[in-house]
Amino acid sequence: MSSHLLLVTGSGRSGTSSVAGALKRLGLHVPQPEVPADEKNPRGYYEPAWVTEFHKRVLNPVPVRTIDTRPTAGAIAAEAGSAPEVEAELREWLGGQLDAPQILVKDPRAFWILPVWTRVAADLGARVSTLTMLRHPTEVVRSRDSAYLTEQTPTFRRQRETANVAAWVNAAFETERSTRSLERAFVRYADLLADWRTALHRAGEQAGLTYDADLTTDAPHEVDDFIDAKLNRSAITWDDIAVPPQLRDLAERTWQAMNTLVDAPGSPEAIEALGGLQEEYVELFDFSEAIAMDATTARVSEGRREVRRKKDARIAELEAELEQLRSRKSGLFRR
Repeated sequence: MSSHLLLVTGSGRSGTSSVAGALKRLGLHVPQPEVPADEKNPRGYYEPAWVTEFHKRVLNPVPVRTIDTRPTAGAIAAEAGSAPEVEAELREWLGGQLDAPQILVKDPRAFWILPVWTRVAADLGARVSTLTMLRHPTEVVRSRDSAYLTEQTPTFRRQRETANVAAWVNAAFETERSTRSLERAFVRYADLLADWRTALHRAGEQAGLTYDADLTTDAPHEVDDFIDAKLNRSAITWDDIAVPPQLRDLAERTWQAMNTLVDAPGSPEAIEALGGLQEEYVELFDFSEAIAMDATTARVSEGRREVRRKKDARIAELEAELEQLRSRKSGLFRR
């Protein structure tokens, strides 16, 4: 019997750790060792440590960030993921993980290089499906603020809020496109917290999963103690974050279209709508990039000047040290 590889993805802070932890408790196997829990995620990440480092090795040099606003990021990541050495590295690792009937690999970066995952898994005889977590962009952004930006200035936080909403939109398009040919499920974070049995029963049927419990009953399960509705502490609205109206409108319409995929993962109407929204996003990005061109050029120039200043200062230090050595040598000869 072949193994079933489930790739869990979704924007960071969208509930990927919560759903992965629940799925592990329902019988799916997470390759060991896992990324350890920390203060940002005390309940655990449920991410295979090798996978997170693998994605960093592939994406950081390009560079493509976990959340990336560039419409071209998907193509850049795909090219990086198509390198023969990347495929060989993944093949060697994944080939040693397929002993369990259902393998759970969770990492928000996975959608960037999904083709290499599906290609390698197919070559190894494994069935592949995906589960994507959906959380409203305002809640994702505020959760990221709380986790990563508490010590930043208000101006920087406002800028990051806009960038993070744009990245959420861009990731939504790329995730939908890259998973379209696979068995797939989309799960709203709010649904998972409100009624995890219904949410995961539906997702399991869509993604072809088998659980070690009957989720159509209310029989007690350890997931009851793991999933906590209080985890959703970021129930906010667009009025609570500083985002330009055009981007806010585009993000809200993208959210509505992605929600359609929860009940109908292959909805032609949703796919068509997302294609049109992506065209709008590309246009908005291009205009924004043009408006910011002078500021970007100025930052690049200042960066180059700073590099030159550091270089000149270091040269001056080395010349001073050399002069001191010459003086000491001269004093020795005079003796």
